[in-house]
Amino acid sequence: MRTMFKLAMASLLISFAGMSVAASDRGTADEAVAMVKKVIDDMKKEGKEKVIQDVQAGSARYKDRDLYVFISGMDGITRANGANPKIAGKNLNDIKDADGKSIGKERFELARTKGKGWQDYRWPDPLTRQSRMKSTYLEKYEDMVVSCGIYKD
Repeated sequence: MRTMFKLAMASLLISFAGMSVAASDRGTADEAVAMVKKVIDDMKKEGKEKVIQDVQAGSARYKDRDLYVFISGMDGITRANGANPKIAGKNLNDIKDADGKSIGKERFELARTKGKGWQDYRWPDPLTRQSRMKSTYLEKYEDMVVSCGIYKD
């Protein structure tokens, strides 16, 4: 009986350890906001073009677990994407999420009217490649929109 209890407890502890490892693979809302602010601060110090190049090159400074930065012009053209550099130069005004929601127009309208905020939509998770709910923090800086999001479900 004691052996069964010890095995059950060991099994329970292992499952909790697995959960904490999984949770540590994920960025938080505060970390996403901090990442956006770091990019904007670096743009002010080092210049927009240098930071855009660093994000586009996949610099570890602008990536952390499932957090990555993406930068667009207010014209909708992607300047850099830390998770998918291939979309740099593409106009994302008309991009839709997995549910058909027009997230490009919504993002730029939010940046234009409020200057910063959160946007919710479904997007592929870079760790699992599955479509999940994502909440992205965005902030307008001059003619750019700097964004970083977290996966919620």
